[in-house]
Amino acid sequence: MRVRTIYFVFAMSVFGALNAPISALANPELEACRSTGLIALRERDPSIKDVTLDFDGMTVAKANTKVEDTPIKTIVIGDAYLEKGKKDTRRTFLCLIGEKGKVFLTFFTDQ
Repeated sequence: MRVRTIYFVFAMSVFGALNAPISALANPELEACRSTGLIALRERDPSIKDVTLDFDGMTVAKANTKVEDTPIKTIVIGDAYLEKGKKDTRRTFLCLIGEKGKVFLTFFTDQ
């Protein structure tokens, strides 16, 4: 009976972590993507005031791949909203993160 209880508690804690909001699990990675993306966008268009990520629809995937010789450890894909004046525009967002949380690429679609 004790062994079953331990497995049940372990399973419930793992299940609970998997169902936690994505913003709670990957906040540093998402914030790194958001802030570097905002910097890149402002270089092209200074009227962009902020970028908001849609945490509910965001996918954060752990990876073990490379782009040429650069290791990629995390890929973030989802929707972002660009605040420009009084209007927000939705864009699809992609972010590649390498070792030690370094952001290598942030990409926003045009529409």
